[in-house]
Amino acid sequence: MTAAGGVKRRGGTAEPHHNFDLIPADISAIMPCLRYDRALLAAATVAVALAAAAAPARAQGRLDGLYTASLAGIPLGKGEWIVDIGDGQYSAAVSGVTTGLLRVFASGQGTGMARGAIASNGALVPSLYAATITANKRTEELRMALAGGVVKDLSIEPPTPPVPERIPVTDAHRRGVLDPMTASLVRVPGNADPMSPEACAQGASVFDGRLRYDLTMAFRRMETVKAEKGYAGPVVVCTVFFNPIAGYIPDRPAIKYLTRQRDMEVWLAPIAGTRIVVPYRVAIPTPLGTAALQATEFVSAPRPPRPTPTSARVQ
Repeated sequence: MTAAGGVKRRGGTAEPHHNFDLIPADISAIMPCLRYDRALLAAATVAVALAAAAAPARAQGRLDGLYTASLAGIPLGKGEWIVDIGDGQYSAAVSGVTTGLLRVFASGQGTGMARGAIASNGALVPSLYAATITANKRTEELRMALAGGVVKDLSIEPPTPPVPERIPVTDAHRRGVLDPMTASLVRVPGNADPMSPEACAQGASVFDGRLRYDLTMAFRRMETVKAEKGYAGPVVVCTVFFNPIAGYIPDRPAIKYLTRQRDMEVWLAPIAGTRIVVPYRVAIPTPLGTAALQATEFVSAPRPPRPTPTSARVQ
């Protein structure tokens, strides 16, 4: 957070700290059961922004995570998230299914992926985002190509039906944006410990193929966690604020609820060997209890840098 209370925003211009933003839907793969309400699903995803600044070296690492989704403590779904930060490129993939009692009423499954390049300043620059959701025998496929933060191509099958009340998405809304999965990879600038309040001083301009929204965060506290497998250590807890820009229906109750929310939290944990932190836990208050997405396994490891021609000759 800046001294003036602003935020750094990747994919758009910085805005005041207390802007309330909607949240993306890429982990619809983990929570397909909530797909019928994209706003709630977006909130469960809690995609967060990347910092524009970077450390000099291109650190590399990988995350293999398993997550569970629940509402008021009742299991709803489970999923897997794999993130690979390489030398000059990155990729992320997610898959999930409904579980428990919910499966009796509504079965679902989904997958999603994103990939792109890592700029010389460390910023992640997405090139492709895709998601497939199957629920109650209906499948939706979305594919979006980007270049330099601009949406170049977008296909959605079946197409979104027109609704007169929906705020239209213009060409301007498709510029200076991140896809929701890339936005969930938060890069902490500088050389100090990334597990610090600075991790929350980020923001993002996000487009998920239908909805254009902004995200801002504020530092809340530090916690200590221990996954069933993998990571044990500190996490940075940030409050997340959601602000819909276009592609939404203003009178929809879920939109109004999310924009008023000041208690949505994301708990950020590090990918070893990098300055990237990612959601370990997401918690959203709802009238039915807390909706949560939490890692049960969070296994990350640094990757050795690719040998340069000079180092290869030395060896």
